[in-house]
Amino acid sequence: MSSRWEGIDEFVAVAESGQFTAAAERLGVSSSHISRQIARLEDRLQTRLLYRSTRKVTLSEAGQTFLQHCQRLQDGREEALRAIGDLTSEPKGLLRMTCAVAYGERFIVPLVTRFMTLYPQLRVDIELSNRTLDLVHEGMDLAIRLGRLQDSRLIASRLAARRMYVCASPAYLERYGRPHSLSELVRHNCLIGSSDIWTLQQDGREHGLRVQGNWRCNSGQAVLDAALQGIGLCQLPDYYVLEHLKTGSLVSLLEAQQPPNTAVWALYPQQRHLSPKVRKLVDYLREGLARLPEYRAG
Repeated sequence: MSSRWEGIDEFVAVAESGQFTAAAERLGVSSSHISRQIARLEDRLQTRLLYRSTRKVTLSEAGQTFLQHCQRLQDGREEALRAIGDLTSEPKGLLRMTCAVAYGERFIVPLVTRFMTLYPQLRVDIELSNRTLDLVHEGMDLAIRLGRLQDSRLIASRLAARRMYVCASPAYLERYGRPHSLSELVRHNCLIGSSDIWTLQQDGREHGLRVQGNWRCNSGQAVLDAALQGIGLCQLPDYYVLEHLKTGSLVSLLEAQQPPNTAVWALYPQQRHLSPKVRKLVDYLREGLARLPEYRAG
């Protein structure tokens, strides 16, 4: 019994090239072999796929439909072969990635450096930038991004939770009082980091609230230090403040208005199959972040 796969590669090669001779060269076989395989395929299907003339080959209506399915079969077959091969493949070659500056310096770069010691054939180019780079245009394999995602052209994989807190020191609250609603924030000195828009929620809906204050710095660590010194209120991610909330050096405020959990994401260009270097690094980052004290504290 003939294999149900026989003739499919030959048919696709002829359909895509438009000639038996070109298809034969593409597959490294003779034109007569191509002709025999397609004739057998048509015989099995009991339908004509191609119309042959002295100048060119055209597809029948059935051939056009069959071609689309065969191309998907070929793609799936190659995908399966690559996936199996990657199970034993080690990361190698160049991996280009990007991450926000402060988060990258504190969390991502140390993990990537340790990952490289496991795979000496890997080369890494990390661009720390607070700009949102276009991965496809910049030729990047991977981006680590925080918060909510905007670019639907990218595939996202969640690495860790990220919860935002509004906090203040006990000294600040003793002097200026504690806010109990979003409207009361306008009466407080808010420490402004990279943005003066704080994301909060009210009645189940998110609000972007513009805050004001006499202090600004685009560094999360600097915002934290100012909050600990009692200068004002801050809104920071969990990994900055959880230990200080446990010790009481900071107090969590407006807990009912905390925004829904955001996350730390690994993003990569859309493709069905990830290379070993990207797939294994993403897994390593997810496991590594979960072991860090800043995340275990939550």
